[in-house]
Amino acid sequence: MGVFQDFVGRFSQTMTSYLGDRPLMEAAVSAAANVILADYEIDEEEIEAALAGMRANPILEKGYDTLKLEAELFEGIARARTRAGRAENLGFVAGIADRDATQRRAVFLIAADVADQAGISAVEHAALAEIAAALKVDKDALLGSAAGA
Repeated sequence: MGVFQDFVGRFSQTMTSYLGDRPLMEAAVSAAANVILADYEIDEEEIEAALAGMRANPILEKGYDTLKLEAELFEGIARARTRAGRAENLGFVAGIADRDATQRRAVFLIAADVADQAGISAVEHAALAEIAAALKVDKDALLGSAAGA
């Protein structure tokens, strides 16, 4: 039975990849957007890091082209300009909190890579802490494992 369930799970993930996993995409762009605007400045390197991280994710890469990811990221950034928008972005992030830990970690690490473009500032650490809480992941462990990689 375990082999069959594994096959069905992989098949389902493959189909979702090709059809597009909107909640995962929204979580990734929203987390990245909140970090990009944590210091109230939009940095081109942070945008590139966000797009590179999303393109590196096999589910997002198969389901969305770069132009779509870029458009969604800029919508997330527009939302992140206000407190209500940042809260809405966190809602999108929390929307995948019941997902597999691998997907939650991937979203967090995309946001961490964005923050780490010029070293993670105090406000970016605060944004990452909110994102980690929404995703139910261990921020310090993930930042530590990413630094050790």
